[in-house]
Amino acid sequence: MLLRLGSVFVSALLLLSAGLCSGQTYVLSDGAALGRIFDGIGGLSGGGATSRLLVNYEEPHRSQILDYLFKPNFGASLHILKVEIGGDAQTTDGTEPSHMHYENDENFFRGYEWWLMKEAKKRNPNITLIGLPWAFPAWVGRGENWPYDLPDVTAAYVVNWVLGAKKYHDLDIQYVGIWNERTFDATYIKVLRKMLDGLGLTDVGIIAADGDWSIADSMLADAQLRDSVQVIGAHYPGTKTVSQALKTQKKLWSSEDYSTYNDEVGGGCWARILNQNYVNGNMTSTISWNLVASYYEDLPFGRDGLMTAQEPWSGNYVVESPIWITAHSTQFAQPGWTYLKTVGHLVQGGSYVALTDGNGNLTVVIETMTHNHSVCIRPPLPKFNVTAQNATFQLKGSFTSIEELQVWRSRFNFKTKQPSFFEKLAPVKLVNGSFTLILAQDEVYTFTTIKTGRKGSYPAPPPSARFPKAYKDNFDILNPPFSEAPNFADQTGVFEYYKNLTDPGPHVFTLRQVVMERPITWAADADQTISIIGDYQWENVTAMCDVFMETVKTGGVFIAVRVDKGGEVVRRAQGVFFWVFANGTYKVTTDLAGQTVLAEGHSGTGAYNWYTLSVTVKGQSVSGTLNGRSLWKGAVNLNQNNGWVAIGTNSFELAQFDNFAVVAE
Repeated sequence: MLLRLGSVFVSALLLLSAGLCSGQTYVLSDGAALGRIFDGIGGLSGGGATSRLLVNYEEPHRSQILDYLFKPNFGASLHILKVEIGGDAQTTDGTEPSHMHYENDENFFRGYEWWLMKEAKKRNPNITLIGLPWAFPAWVGRGENWPYDLPDVTAAYVVNWVLGAKKYHDLDIQYVGIWNERTFDATYIKVLRKMLDGLGLTDVGIIAADGDWSIADSMLADAQLRDSVQVIGAHYPGTKTVSQALKTQKKLWSSEDYSTYNDEVGGGCWARILNQNYVNGNMTSTISWNLVASYYEDLPFGRDGLMTAQEPWSGNYVVESPIWITAHSTQFAQPGWTYLKTVGHLVQGGSYVALTDGNGNLTVVIETMTHNHSVCIRPPLPKFNVTAQNATFQLKGSFTSIEELQVWRSRFNFKTKQPSFFEKLAPVKLVNGSFTLILAQDEVYTFTTIKTGRKGSYPAPPPSARFPKAYKDNFDILNPPFSEAPNFADQTGVFEYYKNLTDPGPHVFTLRQVVMERPITWAADADQTISIIGDYQWENVTAMCDVFMETVKTGGVFIAVRVDKGGEVVRRAQGVFFWVFANGTYKVTTDLAGQTVLAEGHSGTGAYNWYTLSVTVKGQSVSGTLNGRSLWKGAVNLNQNNGWVAIGTNSFELAQFDNFAVVAE
């Protein structure tokens, strides 16, 4: 039977008349053994601060975004949410706060990951929750930039987070991952397993090494290590596994993948790896970094999320193609379903997977993504060819009784630039348990017995708009919903709302930098702390802020404009940085590191007093004031013409900021 799917019937006649071969038959059967158990598809919030701007959206837009991500039978309908266990350190696009800044400190209400997990769970009570630390507060290392010299300390830190999730938020964490991407520590993994089990957390699995497949050799040689690990997780595996990982007989996951700009090539990347991670690598779960591109786009890996929500000030968000590509799988197969043995590659390029719930339901997902339209950011993609083809799918085993399948289709249409995603077509009637369809390049199909699929929608969000040119924040919120101030994106250090009960004056509520030691991190944290805000395209700007140093003699703070870098390259940030110090001096530099000095001199500033700093840049003219008094001005040859506004400190030290304001031309 020639499958008629809307306009596909016409295309089929044209292709057949052009001499297209009659095609290949692919058998879908559960008659013999089945494949591996499907563990679900997920998104990753963190690694780092990738959901930072999402919490600033006002309703109803924030809930709409969450529905597109998590609501079953609506959008991406994700099965898994993986979050960063904040470590007070830069971990790609920003810093997320720890639940334990110091050893005797506990606070399970910092950050927004708790809120996000609860919102996901509210929409999908069955969602799997995973935590992974990308970094650790300095105290965990006891003076060393390494978290595993004292495995008991590090394990207790992670287990404490798991316990806090349940105690304070009623969240059951199903898995914890092992830091870091480059190596693993077998002793730590065993200690963590023993500690979890000893506290009755036997259902909390360990994903290791949450990097590459290299742990497999050690697991085969070490029975205790093998028993401690429930999932071998690899990052960006390129759809391939290794024989040693298969020999462990453990679950194999692509525990971080995708990481690609979410245009339609990014959607093609996601479509290809969702199928081929299992076809080529026996991976039963794929988790996207990141969940939602909700961070400033000019930070590293801008717009690498499943959708885009980077304008809380306008309310605008964009439902990108990866959302609907995800839906092709997530809406029609659930964790606990089983892959058929009969999955694989199409003869003329592309792939297909098939899953069953064991109760008569069947879902088949087919992709024909071409090479240039499915390139992921990593690893390099070898050349391959995909051409138009017809394919016959023959159902056998218990599926022979199926008479009809629901059909959903996505067409990227790179030539016409008029794509159609997740389109419901007329059901297909099977003849003798089979159907034949014409597959063009760059298409995704789902054939399924499940009838609950839905392409959810909301009214169009507000139009896109730049960050407001006039913006201010006095941080005067008695009970802030989150520990971060709106739209500030911490890049090194942690800036939290602070209520100063000892100050009866105008600065009772402030923003305070609270990290006092350089954290343990794989990224190159700057030696200074910095939080950015605003529009990267700003050129001529005046920024103002009240500042308060809490470190005598060596303390220092700054306000900056035209800051050109953030994220994992923040150490190299340049701009105009106006510093004042507790030793009574000031300086103006063109870099965060403070090496290139434009001006310096006496300021009269000290610790434990409030000062108002203002810096203005217009063209190549810059000036600064202290408490309204001109302190310096001049013309400079700046290397960059635009950038963010920022505040920060001279080192990891306590300092406060208040009455922030910016005006841009």
